[in-house]
Amino acid sequence: MRMMTGEQYVESMRERKLQVYLFGEKVDNPVDHPVLRPSLNSVKATYDLAQDPQYESLMTATSSLTGKKINRFLHIHQNTTDLINKVKMQRLLGQQTAACFQRCVGMDAFNAVFSTTYEIDGKYGTSYHKNFVEYAKYCQEHDFTVDGAMTDPKGDRGLAPHDQEDPDMYLHVVETRPDGIVVRGAKAHQTGAVNSQEMIVMPTISMGPEDKAYAVSFAVPTDAEGILMIIGRQSCDTRKLEESELDVGNSEYGGVEALVVFNDVFVPNERIFLNGEVEFAGMLVERFAGYHRQSYGGCKVGVGDVLIGAAALAADYNGCAKASHIKDKLIEMTHLNETLYCCGIACSAEGSPTASGNYIIDLLLANVCKQNVTRFPYEIARLAEDIAGGIMVTAPSEADFRDPVVGPYVEKYLRGVQGVSTENRIRVLRLIENLCLGTAAVGYRTESLHGAGSPQAQRIMIARQGNLPRKKELAKKIAKISE
Repeated sequence: MRMMTGEQYVESMRERKLQVYLFGEKVDNPVDHPVLRPSLNSVKATYDLAQDPQYESLMTATSSLTGKKINRFLHIHQNTTDLINKVKMQRLLGQQTAACFQRCVGMDAFNAVFSTTYEIDGKYGTSYHKNFVEYAKYCQEHDFTVDGAMTDPKGDRGLAPHDQEDPDMYLHVVETRPDGIVVRGAKAHQTGAVNSQEMIVMPTISMGPEDKAYAVSFAVPTDAEGILMIIGRQSCDTRKLEESELDVGNSEYGGVEALVVFNDVFVPNERIFLNGEVEFAGMLVERFAGYHRQSYGGCKVGVGDVLIGAAALAADYNGCAKASHIKDKLIEMTHLNETLYCCGIACSAEGSPTASGNYIIDLLLANVCKQNVTRFPYEIARLAEDIAGGIMVTAPSEADFRDPVVGPYVEKYLRGVQGVSTENRIRVLRLIENLCLGTAAVGYRTESLHGAGSPQAQRIMIARQGNLPRKKELAKKIAKISE
C-alpha cells in the first residue's frame, strides 16, 4: 500500500469502531464531531504535507525494514540526520497547525521499543524484537497513525504498582493464555488516541520484581474489544459547538486527549514486546522519555513561531509596533523560542547508535531541552498576552459582532490602527487567546510543563546524566589537587 493522502486517512478513521465518550454521551461519529474534528485535521496535515514535494525530505524517509518510502512518523532513526530531520519536521508541523499534531508519541515509542526489545532478546532469548519489527512493517505498509500510551493513572504516587489499593491504577496483566495475555487498567492524557489506528502500550516507571505483572508492553488496534476512550475537557472547548470561526481562534486545527480504559483487552503473543522482564521497564521508559523530550524542541518551537507572529501582528494592529519595549519583548520571545530549537537540534546532533542499530539522542541534552520547555513557553505566552492587551480576553462574541443592533458598536469601538479592519484585529487576538488560554494552550502551555514528564522527572535525569564525578576530576586537575 502507498502512503495515504490526508483524505484517505480521514476515511480510514471512519472505518474504525472506536468507543468514544464526550460530555457524558457516546460519540457515534468521532470523525465529524465539531469538538473532535480540528484534532483530526492536525493529524491529516501530517499526511497532506508528506504528499507535498517541497516537504518530502522532512516528512518522509526510506524504511530500514522494507526499503520503501514511508512517512517519517513511522521511521526507525538510522543516523543523526534522521534525528535532526525529525525536529525540523516537528517545527514545520507546529508552524502549519499551531496545534498538537499528535503523532510524535507513536514515533518515539517506535524507536524506544525497537532498541529495548533487541536488548531483552539478547538476554532472555525472547522474540520481542522480531514481534516489533513485524509490527512496525505492518504499520509502515498501511501508513497508520500510532498512539504511544505510557502514563498510568498511578493512584497513590507514594506506592509501587503492586502496593496500590486498587491494582488497576497501573495497567497490568490479569490473565496469561497460550495464545496471548489479557490486560486491565488505563492510560491517561492520551494525546491523539481518538485519531489513531494503532496503539503501543508501555510501562510508565521503573519496576521491581514484585511488579512483574505491570512490566508489559504491547500493541493493539484502537478499536480492540474492551477499549474505550473518555475525552478530556479543554478550556473554551464548547466554542467549537457554537459554529463561530472567529471566537475559536484556530478553527481548523487542534489537539485532544483521552483517558483510555482497558477492560480485559486480549493481546496476541505476536504483539507482545515486554512481559514481566522488570529490569527492562526502566530502560524503555528512559529511552522513550528521551526521544519525547527531544520532540518538544521542535513542535513547541513551531507553535511558538505562530504565537510570536500573532503577537507582532497584534502590535501592528494596536499601533504600538514601533515602541522600544514592544520590540524588546518580541526579541525576547524569539530568543527563548530559538533556544528551545537549539536544544532539540543539539541533542539530535549528539545522538549515537544503540546496540540494535537505530540512533538515540543524547539523553542529557534531551532532558535539558525539555527542562527549558517547562519554562520558556510560559514566558513567551506572558509576553504575547502583554503585547495583545486586555481586549484579548474581554472582546465580545462573534454573535455580537454580527448583530445588527450592537455589531456597529463593536466595529466602531474595537478598531485599532487605520487601514486594519476590526474583524482582523479580533481574529489575531482570538488566535493569541487560543494559544495562551484556550484549547491550543493544552498542547502548548500546559503540555510544555507536564508532557513527556513533569519538570522534576527531567531534573532526576539531568542529575543522573550530568556526570559530576568527572567534573570534579576536571576541577582537581586544573587546581592541582592530589588526594
